[in-house]
Amino acid sequence: MKKISIFVSAVLILSVGYLVFYGFKKGENKVDSYKNATYTVEGNSVKLVNGLNEIPSAPGSSSKVVTRYFGNEVSHDFDGDGRDDIAFLLTQNAGGSGTFYYLVVALNKEDGYVGGHATIIGDRIAPQTTEIDSKGFIVVNYADRKPGESFSTQPSVGKSLWFKFDPTTMQLGVVVQNFEGEADPSKMTLNMKTWNWVKTIYNDGKVITPKKDVFTLTFKGNQFSAKTDCNGVGGEYTVNSGKISFDKMMSTMMYCDGSQESDFSKMIGEVSSYIFTSKGELILEFKMDSGSMVFK
Repeated sequence: MKKISIFVSAVLILSVGYLVFYGFKKGENKVDSYKNATYTVEGNSVKLVNGLNEIPSAPGSSSKVVTRYFGNEVSHDFDGDGRDDIAFLLTQNAGGSGTFYYLVVALNKEDGYVGGHATIIGDRIAPQTTEIDSKGFIVVNYADRKPGESFSTQPSVGKSLWFKFDPTTMQLGVVVQNFEGEADPSKMTLNMKTWNWVKTIYNDGKVITPKKDVFTLTFKGNQFSAKTDCNGVGGEYTVNSGKISFDKMMSTMMYCDGSQESDFSKMIGEVSSYIFTSKGELILEFKMDSGSMVFK
C-alpha cells in the first residue's frame, strides 16, 4: 500500500512538473507585441524584434535589408474573436535609395500576435493617416508624386487606397472604390472654403480631436484666420510647391478654462507642407513627418 502511494505521488509530481514546464515554455514563446511578430514581406518571412529586422542583402554582403515599423496604426477586430487586432505600416530598404512602404495586419490571438502578408503601398511616399471605414475596410491615405516627377520632388498628390483583410489567408486585397462625386485634388485650393478641423494624428499613434466643433481655418490672399473655442487667431502664410509656412500669428487675449486654442495654434506653427485628398480633405503636414492635421 505504501509503495502504491509513493508511485501515485511520483506520478502527480511529474504531471504537475510537466504542466508547469509546458505552460512556462508556451508563455515563453508567446508573441506579446505586434512589433515582435513575424510577417511575410515580398514572399520572405520577416521577424521583427522591437519593430526592427536587419539581414544581409546577400551572403557575405555588408549591405543590409532593413525592415522597420513605421506606425500609422489602427485597431479593429479583423477576425471577429472579440479582441482588437492591429494594422500598421512597415518600411523596407534594401540598401539603395528606395524606401518601400507596406501595410500589414497582426491578429491578436489567444497565444499572441500573428503577422500577415504585407501589401506594398509605394516607394518614397508620404503617409498621412490610416483609418477603418464603416465597412471595416482599411483606408491608407498618403501623398505621392505626379506621373513623371523625380523622386527628389516632394510628394504633393493626395491618394487613398482601400484594403480588405482575409483572416483565413492572412492576406490583404485592394477594394476598388466608386469615386463618383469624390473631390478632385488637382482642382482644390486653400481659399476655396472655410476648413473645419477634424483631428490631428501623430506618427506614434496619438490622436487629438476637437472637444468642440468650432475650430476653423480660412485663407484669403496671403493671410489666414482661425476660429477656436476661445479666441480668434490670425496671421500670414506663404506657399511654394506644396510647402506652407505660417508666421506673424496673433490672437486675442481672452482666457478660457479648458480651451484647446494653445494646442491648436502650436500645431499650426509646426506645419511645413500640405496636400488635398480625393475625400475633399486638406492635410497639413508637420515638420520631420511627425504627424498631420486633417481639415474638411
